[in-house]
Amino acid sequence: MTDTMLSESLTSARRRLDAALANAGRPADAARLLAVSKTKPAAMIRKAWGLGQREFGENYVQEALDKQAELADLEGIVWHFIGPLQANKTRAVAEHFDWVHSIDREKVARRLNDQRPEALGPLEVCLQVNVSGEASKSGIALDELESLAAAVLSLPRLRLRGLMAIPAPAESLDRQREPLARLREALEALRRRFPEAPLDTLSMGMSDDLEAAVLEGATLVRLGTAIFGARDTSRR
Repeated sequence: MTDTMLSESLTSARRRLDAALANAGRPADAARLLAVSKTKPAAMIRKAWGLGQREFGENYVQEALDKQAELADLEGIVWHFIGPLQANKTRAVAEHFDWVHSIDREKVARRLNDQRPEALGPLEVCLQVNVSGEASKSGIALDELESLAAAVLSLPRLRLRGLMAIPAPAESLDRQREPLARLREALEALRRRFPEAPLDTLSMGMSDDLEAAVLEGATLVRLGTAIFGARDTSRR
């Protein structure tokens, strides 16, 4: 992807998010764009940073660590881990990321807490919910959410910010909204149950369902293909 193409696609993604927020009657700053940069080279992330993008999402630990080392000179860059997290990879994530979106087990949460360097401050985290009930998807069931939230809220080096989901694909806007509405309602229930917690984040919406997610209250929209082009599977 050329510099011009990246500039155009990033501008288009920002305009799309702005339009979705306006259509939903929400403030222009109510949702942020998370650029999903998995399989994309560090040079492309550097170019996006130069165009004003600051938050990047990665799925694979070692790939992300290599990019972070190469991009260590970039000020203000924020790294989000958004992929499934194995227990044996928690130390690297705890030490090198600002956010984790994919907590779905207490064991993983406790390891992240214990391995988070105190000097870095609390790790911002979301719980991943399997809102579509897909056997192939990671994420906790809705009826187990409150107990996991309570466990995470007891961990001092984690800051529970909200929920994340990757719903099953759907054709129509209305069908896309249904599982996203369940995630919103789940966050609202957690806010009532834990009013002292900073539960302000809904990480949902991707290139195919951004508009539906914004209508249902998304605060972090994860766009990869719409910004960087098709994923390069040969890099895995």
